[in-house]
This record gives sequence, structure tokens and C-alpha cells, in this order.
Amino acid sequence: MLPFAIFGITNSALRLAVELVILFLVVIWFALIYWTYADARRRIADPLLIGCATLASGFPYVGTIVYMIVRPPEYLDDVRERELEMQAAEARLAELGYHLCPHCDYEVEKDFLRCPNCMRKLKDPCHACGRPLDPTWKVCPFCEAEIGIPASRTPVARRQRRRVESTEQPAAEQSPTT
Repeated sequence: MLPFAIFGITNSALRLAVELVILFLVVIWFALIYWTYADARRRIADPLLIGCATLASGFPYVGTIVYMIVRPPEYLDDVRERELEMQAAEARLAELGYHLCPHCDYEVEKDFLRCPNCMRKLKDPCHACGRPLDPTWKVCPFCEAEIGIPASRTPVARRQRRRVESTEQPAAEQSPTT
């Protein structure tokens, strides 16, 4: 009985070398299938896509190469970590008093009533003390005035009083010089 010949090779030493190379290539192929599965689990959240990537690597070597081209560039853990770092940085900035206008993303301070860039209204002033109020507050935390009820001194009355005072000052200043 003639020995089984691979690729028509009848020499036993050469046939053994070819069989070892084929065994090596098959082991590498199965290792690439497992690597594709493990890498897809770390990079892709959808189980269906993980299965498709693993099945695509079933095509010897080509499937894994195609997966390496189209795979997401980052691990899911890295994406989550970056998002947590961004949230922590935003929280630190909020503690420092760093705020952005919700309309134009210009840097504003927490007590600004209007954005200096886009001129949009950010907060309403308190009717009693004039300090900026958060729209969700029911009571001014500075003067304890109720938000919905105007106080006796309204901003209009204060503006009128300031106009009267400002018109009186130039007259008083002019009399000593004349």
C-alpha cells in the first residue's frame, strides 16, 4: 500500500514538513478566529455584530484582515473612561464657577443676567435686591423675597431714582465751578 501523498509529495521528510506547516497554518487560523472574537467583545457592544465579526473570521485569514480594517478604533472601556473623565472635568469646572452660555457657548459668570456675546437673557433679576435668580427658585436666597410677588422697590422705581440723582449731581457740580 502506498503512503498518502499531500500535494503529490512522496518523500516522507518533505511530507512531514508540509504537514507541520499546514498544521501550523490551521492553528494560526483558529487562533485568529478566537482573537477576532475576543477583540470584538472589547470593542463592540452589540452581540450580533460580535457574532458577525467572528463568523467573518471563519474565512481563512481574509476575514480577520477585513475585521481589522473595519473594527472600531477604541475599546469600550476606554470610551467609558474618557466619558467619565469628561464628566468629572465638567463637574470641576462647574465648581470653579465656569459656565457657558447655553445659546452660543460663550464663557459667562454665574451671576450674569445676559450673555455679553449673544445678548440673550440667562437669568431674571430679583425684584427686591436685583441679584440673578435661577428660574427654578421660589424664594430669593439673598433677600428672602418671594419670586412671584414684586417687592415695594421695583427695578423701574430704582432706575427712576437713579435718573433723578444723576440729573441732580451735574447741577451741584456746576455751581461750585461757576
